[in-house]
Amino acid sequence: MKNALYLLLFTCFLFSCKNEPSKVGTDAATAIVDAVTTSSKYKISDFTESPSFPGAKIESMKYVNGKFTFGVTGYELGSQTPDAPQKMCANSGKGQHIHLIVDNAPYAAKYTNEFEYDVADGEHYLLAFLSRSYHESIKTSAAHTAMKIEVKNKTISAVNAIKEPMLFYSRPKGTYVGKSDTEKIMLDFYPINAEMGKGGYKVKVEVNGEHSATLESWAPRFIEGLPMGENTVKLTLLNNDGSVVDTPLNPVTRTFTLKEDPAPGQ
Repeated sequence: MKNALYLLLFTCFLFSCKNEPSKVGTDAATAIVDAVTTSSKYKISDFTESPSFPGAKIESMKYVNGKFTFGVTGYELGSQTPDAPQKMCANSGKGQHIHLIVDNAPYAAKYTNEFEYDVADGEHYLLAFLSRSYHESIKTSAAHTAMKIEVKNKTISAVNAIKEPMLFYSRPKGTYVGKSDTEKIMLDFYPINAEMGKGGYKVKVEVNGEHSATLESWAPRFIEGLPMGENTVKLTLLNNDGSVVDTPLNPVTRTFTLKEDPAPGQ
């Protein structure tokens, strides 16, 4: 009875306390050229227009005994996003999915609405959003949920709204293999309570410590010209005056790897 009551309250929280991401209409399908670049070793360019999925929703979420269950409507997990062949960037053969981010850890891609996942006991920041098959987030209020949680015995025991502005890193991540996946690497992130734009919050992108750009709009980008081997991207949420926002998990850095196509026979 106690667990049933908690799940009811938790679902009500999910509906009433969704954290608003930056306001981008229905979705940030086409980037605006707004990068203030301080060096030009690499190129940060616009991403191409993507299907918007305006009806995609995460309607509920629970975590009980080490298992997540998401209520997803208006979006088909496991299907290929229609324009995937034209994107010319890394795409998951398993299709559309959920990106689950806990604290500062790299996201977990999940292709079904139910899955086991180990979250350590204690307090955590959690973000989950619907992703296209090529890992681009759907940037609408309905397609994500963000909250501060407390976990006890592999079950969420308390939920609170995230009140401060925050930035969650999504892509690049992992290992990219072959020319088609390594020529253009998608950059994507997820701001919470942080409306971007002129007069608003900004995101500073640093690539391999050699290239820096400040982005004013919430939209994916391509990073071009990266070398084979390990590369690093650092994202920092900035105030309008260019100062670093004093908030949890800011900045965040990821290292990822680019590899050539394997030689024939390997």
